[in-house]
Amino acid sequence: MTDKTAPEGQLRLEWVYGYRGNQCRNNLYYTDTQDTVYFVAAVGVVYNKQDKSQRFFLGHTDDIISLALHPDKRLVATGQIGKDPFISVWDSRTLKTESILQGGHERGITALAFSGDGNLLASVGLDDHHTVVVWEWRKGTKLATARGHTDKVLDVQFNPYATGMLVTCGVKHIKFWTHRGNMLTGKKGIFGTAGELQSVLCVSFSSPEVTYAGTFSGDVYKWNSNRLQSVISAHSAAIYCLHHSADGYATGSRDGTIKLWDNKFQPITVIDLTKTPVGYPGLCVRSVCWEGQKVLAGTKSSEILEISTDDRDHPSKLVQGHAEGELWALAVHSSTAVFATGSDDQTIRLWDRKQHVVLQCCSTAHAVRSLAFSADGAHLAAGMQDGSFTVYDVGTLAELTHIKDRKEVLHEMKYSPDGQYLAVGSNDNFVDVYSVSDHYRRVCHCRGSSSFITHLDWSTDSHYIQTNSGAAERLFYKIPAGKQITSKDEIQAIQWDTWTCVLGPETAGTWPKYSQTNDINATSASFQYQTIVTGDDFGLVKLFRFPSLRKGAKFRKYIGHSAHVTNVRFTSDNRHVISLGGADHAIFQWRFLPKGVELEAADEKEEDEQPVETAVDSDSEESDSDASDVGSVDSDLANEQEISYERPIYREDLPELRKKLKEKENAEQGSKGVSASQAAGKKQSAPEGSLTMQFVHGYRGYDCRNNLYYTQTGEIVYHIAAIGVVYDQANHKQRFYVSHTDDILCLDMHPSKNYVATGQVGRDPAIHVWDAETMETMSVLKGAHSRGVCAVDFSGDGKKLASVGLDDDHCIVVWDWRKGCKLAETRGHKDKIFMLQWNPNVSDHMITVGVKHIKFWTQAGGGFTSRRGIFGNKGQPTTMLCVTFDGQQDRAHSGGANGSVYHWSSNKLSGTVKAHEGPVFAILAVTKGFITGGKDGKVALWDEKFEHCLKTYLLHSSAIETAGGAQLHTDLPAIRALCLGQNKILVGTKTSEILEIDKNGPIRLLIQGHMEGELWGLAMHPFQLMCTTVSDDCSLCTWDLSTNRMIASVVLLKPARCCCYSGDGNAIAVGMKDGSFVVLDTESLEEIVGFSHRKQEISDIKFSPAPTSKYLAVASHENYVDIYNVASKKRVGICKGASSYITHVDWDMRGKLLRINTGDGEVLYYEAPRGRQQYVTSEAAATIEWASWTCVLGEECQGVWPPASDVTDVNTAHVIQDSSMIATGDDFGYVKLFSFPSKGKHAKFKEYAGHSAHVTNVRWSHDSSRLISIGGADMSMIVWTGEGDIDQVSLNIDDEDADSEEEGYDSDVEREKLINYVSKTYVSPVRDPLAVKPHQKHQQLPIDVVKKPAVSRTCKTTSLVKATPTAKDIQGLSLEFIFGYRGFDTRQNVFFTADGEVIFHAAGTGIVYNPLTRRQSFYLEHNDDIICLALSSNPKLKHVCATGQIGRTAPVHVWDISSKETLSILQGHHSTGVCSVNFSCNGKLLLTVGLDNSLAVWRWTEGAKMAGTVSGRRRIFLAQFRPDSDVQMVSVGVGHVKFWTLAGSQLIGKDPIFPKSVPTKMQTMLSLAFAPEGVTYTGSVGGAVYVWAGNVLSRVVMDAHSGPVFAMYTSLEDGLIVTGGKEARNTESVIKLWDQELKRCNSFPLPKVGIVRSISRAKGRMVIGTQDSRVLILMEKGSTSEVLVQGHMEGELWGLAVHPSTNVFVTASVDKTVRMWSLDSKELKCEYNLEHAGCSVDLSPNGDMIAVGQTNGEFLLLAATDLSMIAQRRDRNNTIQCLRFNPSGDRLAVGSDDSCVDVYSVSDPTKAVERTSYCRGIPSGVTHMDWSTCGQYLQISTSSYDKLIYDSRSGRQIPSGSEISKITWDTWTSILGSEVLGIWPRNADKADVNTACVAHGGNVTATGDDFGVVKLFNHFPVSGKFAGSKSYYGHSAHVTNVKFTHNDEYLLSAGGDDSCVFVWRTQ
Repeated sequence: MTDKTAPEGQLRLEWVYGYRGNQCRNNLYYTDTQDTVYFVAAVGVVYNKQDKSQRFFLGHTDDIISLALHPDKRLVATGQIGKDPFISVWDSRTLKTESILQGGHERGITALAFSGDGNLLASVGLDDHHTVVVWEWRKGTKLATARGHTDKVLDVQFNPYATGMLVTCGVKHIKFWTHRGNMLTGKKGIFGTAGELQSVLCVSFSSPEVTYAGTFSGDVYKWNSNRLQSVISAHSAAIYCLHHSADGYATGSRDGTIKLWDNKFQPITVIDLTKTPVGYPGLCVRSVCWEGQKVLAGTKSSEILEISTDDRDHPSKLVQGHAEGELWALAVHSSTAVFATGSDDQTIRLWDRKQHVVLQCCSTAHAVRSLAFSADGAHLAAGMQDGSFTVYDVGTLAELTHIKDRKEVLHEMKYSPDGQYLAVGSNDNFVDVYSVSDHYRRVCHCRGSSSFITHLDWSTDSHYIQTNSGAAERLFYKIPAGKQITSKDEIQAIQWDTWTCVLGPETAGTWPKYSQTNDINATSASFQYQTIVTGDDFGLVKLFRFPSLRKGAKFRKYIGHSAHVTNVRFTSDNRHVISLGGADHAIFQWRFLPKGVELEAADEKEEDEQPVETAVDSDSEESDSDASDVGSVDSDLANEQEISYERPIYREDLPELRKKLKEKENAEQGSKGVSASQAAGKKQSAPEGSLTMQFVHGYRGYDCRNNLYYTQTGEIVYHIAAIGVVYDQANHKQRFYVSHTDDILCLDMHPSKNYVATGQVGRDPAIHVWDAETMETMSVLKGAHSRGVCAVDFSGDGKKLASVGLDDDHCIVVWDWRKGCKLAETRGHKDKIFMLQWNPNVSDHMITVGVKHIKFWTQAGGGFTSRRGIFGNKGQPTTMLCVTFDGQQDRAHSGGANGSVYHWSSNKLSGTVKAHEGPVFAILAVTKGFITGGKDGKVALWDEKFEHCLKTYLLHSSAIETAGGAQLHTDLPAIRALCLGQNKILVGTKTSEILEIDKNGPIRLLIQGHMEGELWGLAMHPFQLMCTTVSDDCSLCTWDLSTNRMIASVVLLKPARCCCYSGDGNAIAVGMKDGSFVVLDTESLEEIVGFSHRKQEISDIKFSPAPTSKYLAVASHENYVDIYNVASKKRVGICKGASSYITHVDWDMRGKLLRINTGDGEVLYYEAPRGRQQYVTSEAAATIEWASWTCVLGEECQGVWPPASDVTDVNTAHVIQDSSMIATGDDFGYVKLFSFPSKGKHAKFKEYAGHSAHVTNVRWSHDSSRLISIGGADMSMIVWTGEGDIDQVSLNIDDEDADSEEEGYDSDVEREKLINYVSKTYVSPVRDPLAVKPHQKHQQLPIDVVKKPAVSRTCKTTSLVKATPTAKDIQGLSLEFIFGYRGFDTRQNVFFTADGEVIFHAAGTGIVYNPLTRRQSFYLEHNDDIICLALSSNPKLKHVCATGQIGRTAPVHVWDISSKETLSILQGHHSTGVCSVNFSCNGKLLLTVGLDNSLAVWRWTEGAKMAGTVSGRRRIFLAQFRPDSDVQMVSVGVGHVKFWTLAGSQLIGKDPIFPKSVPTKMQTMLSLAFAPEGVTYTGSVGGAVYVWAGNVLSRVVMDAHSGPVFAMYTSLEDGLIVTGGKEARNTESVIKLWDQELKRCNSFPLPKVGIVRSISRAKGRMVIGTQDSRVLILMEKGSTSEVLVQGHMEGELWGLAVHPSTNVFVTASVDKTVRMWSLDSKELKCEYNLEHAGCSVDLSPNGDMIAVGQTNGEFLLLAATDLSMIAQRRDRNNTIQCLRFNPSGDRLAVGSDDSCVDVYSVSDPTKAVERTSYCRGIPSGVTHMDWSTCGQYLQISTSSYDKLIYDSRSGRQIPSGSEISKITWDTWTSILGSEVLGIWPRNADKADVNTACVAHGGNVTATGDDFGVVKLFNHFPVSGKFAGSKSYYGHSAHVTNVKFTHNDEYLLSAGGDDSCVFVWRTQ
């Protein structure tokens, strides 16, 4: 047999020539040891100048294109390209991988940067959005992600002077980022007029605000914050790199110069590399590093130069390589240590492989594709891309001759061994042979190749050549004739001088199976060592034995090249191999170590420290081998490998499936004009009875291993189906963990022996960590695997959990299981992994074993490095099944499929020992030895050295002791699990048994179950607590239900599918899968009779009822029911006529009538014994008394079928003896209870989980005390009892099938439920969206209006508008006060701070109010309405606040209430908005609730989401942590209350349980409070408070309030509860203070206060927020209250007017109120209630009168003193949008949406208000008006963006012209006209500028827009487009009005949707 093993020789990478300068920058640094670190190809290189040595980091798999140096200058980060690119962080000293960061980018990582403290790493991807990611690199976790820019991002840098600040730059952009929490917020760089917009290539910093950036033009841009401050002229071409060190800055440019700058960016010196001895024209600097007296420079031409600042003119070359262009040409000298390379960069280079330097270099006219040295080494021939070749003198590289005989590229050429000829192969399909001695005259050309020539070799006698072509041809020619030869004998006699061909029988083994003929690009054979090296398209260099005659040969592989390896050559002395990378332009020099050459110590160390498996020698695992030494495949292993865990539908799909089916049903009913609810009618209620899981029979052993453990208390933990079982063997009782949703496949015990981890099957399979004592879930880990989790293992310290998935790559994931976060992930192996094991001695090491492999892993941050197990000559490779460690650090032992145990030292096999006959399935390390278990049914005890077997135990029935009398299914069953505890060995078998071996005593059988194969048959004894089961495993088992033990079993000859007891219990009938059936004696289990009339499965079998049980009905899949006479043992009848297979059969009580169900959904009736079909009406059928009811079809069962279900979805049913309820089992693993009969569609039910897949059968016991259910694929039998007061499984109140009805209604609650926040989120223009906006028109200021700028700033006025000379000179604004509070749709959002201040929110602003000083301070970082707020109660975090807003990304801000500094921003889970936030007990976690009914828990300091879920379709209002917990929380909402537990990365919810003792129905819950010992209070819409103990309702406090309880608060200082809400029976609100038990209370009335929405209490005071937007303080002593802040209620606020002489202003709102406010006292002075919504308001010039416009077209005149009515008038039908008094106050202009302006005389308002004129011809609604100072003219703005001028007296429109230019306006509020064209921004296409106001000084313009921004322009007019301005934020949506006060001291702004008035102090 051909030797297909890997060669014994090895390669070691010795040197890499080249540096990646092309398309990369900033990738060259000095390390802390003064080494130079850089990269080329896929290799990170550390170069030591002193030793002239290189060390390599080989942890990448493709081109590295980015590099960053850690601040400690020791650690390096490198990023690569690829489909799944990753970042490696590695140690430049040890070359050890510290962390792998993956999953953040696509295509590649183009830039990297460490933060100033080194804890964070920023990266930029090559995806279309150039995504920016911030990593906590040591943990391998993403902290924040954001889209970088649509154009390419070229650099990223953290600002070392400002925490959380970083900058990216690239093509025509620069962006300044702030990192907070999980959010990156970017600000675009504003170039302004200081410099041109251009590409920015690199950045550096000098302070928190100052950034320097190198540009494409060669200038350095200096930025202050995000604004360009100045331009520094630096270079004449692009600046590619900018480096900052302690000495200053260094810049490198395309002009070939390096400039050094001091720390103030003043120039120090210039280094012009083009003028140095190593320089040349076109030299381009791509990277620079300045440290002390040395400067490193990397060039585009792949050179690294080092310059001494003392001798700048003489730089030294450290590294050289080829420049851009493919590298193909390679030749090695025949006698010296020289080799030559040629490249598409049009250079030829001679290299000294000993000194690692370029000896000579010359340029060529064309790209070089092939090279060849002459035999004497004097000549070097170079083949060019244009078809020519040149011959050079090797000593001088002087050209000797140039010949061009071909047009296509010359890819191959070689001199003959005798030096007489040169053979040249071209892409013209010819080989030309030239005579060297005859001046290279062509002597022949070889024809016959059908494609281009790829390779050729000469024979040793120089008489023959062989060629390979692109058509996979291998041809032979005789030289010099050039004649092709085909004689096999002649060919076989040829001895070849070299072998570089890739085709031929000698190289067949180098080709992978099914590979293409162009996959291998080059080969080179060493005849001396019988080894051939190859280079392929996958970047691999491989070593094979030579010759390698058969495909699939094993090899050793080496990585480093990033793409195709184009050429490889052994050197003439066979000591080295040279390889070329085509696209990576790299030259690798490998040292060849043949067999027998010992490694030096350094080499051995290097081998041990290689960071990845593929960097060391690797036998092929990529092809099968037909070598004779491979053992046979074990049948059990083969079967296990073939098991598929995929499901067509997973149980986790069920909610979504139900939703879709429900929608489909609704649509079908809707098409008929009937709603689904009408069609279904009222659903039948669920039954009163309930079930409790009592016992589960079975153990999952056939495809699992190591899944059996002792707990701390000595109980046994294992799994079966979807159940984790804790078994108390002393009392033979079980406890259950039932939170899994599908088959559990693996289990592991925590080192403390208290906690258990279990992994399951699933589309997104979950791992649960749970407490074995309490059975509570501690953590749920999801989102990393698919199909299933086949192995889990706790680390030695118990802090980490590793898991393996069933996906194609068998991914390995490491979890911080307590936090629920993924720490690391990697692909495991293409073949199945059976087990993984942490090394208990080394925290980051583990081993995986599986099919044909064992791997040794090291966790590195977010990834892994691995090493393959090296077998050497110590043992044969085989499938590994189990592994364990002993006490030594790196010593492990694995069990093989061949029965041997393999001993490992590190990753090298040290020896083997034969342990079992057949596979070793289990191995366990114990204190003084080892225990093994195998397929041979033997348990073996071994000594400490694992050399001698001390004792064996055989699992034989004769040695077994059982309590019930049953025996093993089979003797010597395969052992799948072992555990040692209390001097006993626990054993789990493949045949589903659990046994306990006492070392000095008997073997006890503890648990039994059915073996592998579906379990369908179940029968209950007619009068004893016994049942029988039959299965596909060919076994029949009888169980005693009183003791829960198997009492008898028998092996059947065939797989069985059904069974039934006779009426007297003496016989059992069993139906087989092959169509036969037998009747057995119950006692002896011996066969009485058997028949085989059918060939298809017997699906059901039933005896006729007692006492005679005369007949036996046998139903088959052949569509028949056969009736047999039991006594005569004959078939007496056949029931025919069914159109499909029979599923179920029942007898009537007389034994005369049969009812059958079929797979076609039929219900048929037959008369016994002859089987004549009977047609029975439904009415008649209802009167028949049936002996049993197991059918699933019929009117009585209609309600058990879920919506749109298939006829096979419900597999089984059984009616209890009293006919009160029916139990069913379905395809989704649920056992359900329905009331019986269950008529009508979709009856309500109680649902119980435990089975993992389809429940095949359910049966009640004869006395109805137990229900038995069996699982088909899970082979389990569950015993259920009806014991217990409360259901084991509660109802899901969000499920429409649940038995719950909501009661209670309130209009305010209903209004809140229907609020559409989506419409509030987006900017919604209030004007005509089709009209042309001002900035889109071509307007210029009229020539007669343009003024020269005034010399003095104080004189900056214009005749356009009236100016007050004494007015304030305004430079900016600062927010001073906000009138408003968001109360109409929020709750629990007002609190006392630790300092006694009050915190709340309004609009998009967080407000901190000091009651003593009556001053406010603000948090202004939100960009939309804040709708929730929470304050941390932890004393250590007492100043931390969280606020959530509406918006598409729904961010939550966590901020400091003292400094107003943003601490974290959280987003990415919720949409539309966040309506509730709450801190945990320790303050480190934050609970958020979205308007999309999603919940999330965050570690807000890290910005990391711990867990998230979506809870139903009903609105959630509020969710809070229990005040004493960090994991327990409660949510309330519409018909909703849920009790949540944070379990790792999952939120597990418990639905409420309403016991019968508390008769009440579910209500909408609005508020929450808590008491000790798990007590929760929820306030309801009906005014009652519900009291919960855990999730069970314990009592209801009726009429706590007479209306909805909107607010509740738990006082942590004394535990008292405060409640408030809406009092339906009172006009005033009442606050109630309750004791902890909510039994006694004190009431505090609040006169004239509306609905209470928020309460907080501290130190005898309460702060209260109301729905009518008031915040007030209530003193408990004296019951006195004081209003702190007040604002308008819900509704848009548009009307705003200021008093002409005092600090008073007036507002009018859609809330139907007009309010007058004092700016001095910051309070409401008086209020007037309107009949219609108010939209506009104005004050008369003397301040005595107020005009108010309403939506019905009416306006009012009110007295300013008390807002009493003076007059009212209505001449229009539509909204009065604007009204203005003229300067003299005797006339009022009223503009409406009727497109009219009416002018009224108001000189004597006590008389009738008369209209004096009106303005016609206005094209649309009037939005703004201004009077001229003379009172004659009106300037009118419209919603269609027209500005018109009218004569107010005549109503005549004034055309444009000189008359208009002479008008001076008394005020300017218009947003239209050339005078204010500049106020319209570039982004106004989808939104509006709503309002403008020119200050009284006439020199400043303020605006408000739809983006919620108030802007200040420092001049008027603002005529130039897109004028500069200052922006001020705080409003949440459109700012509807702005007004300066009478003395310009304040600017007031009104928010539309936010209903707030902001007071800005001018500066």
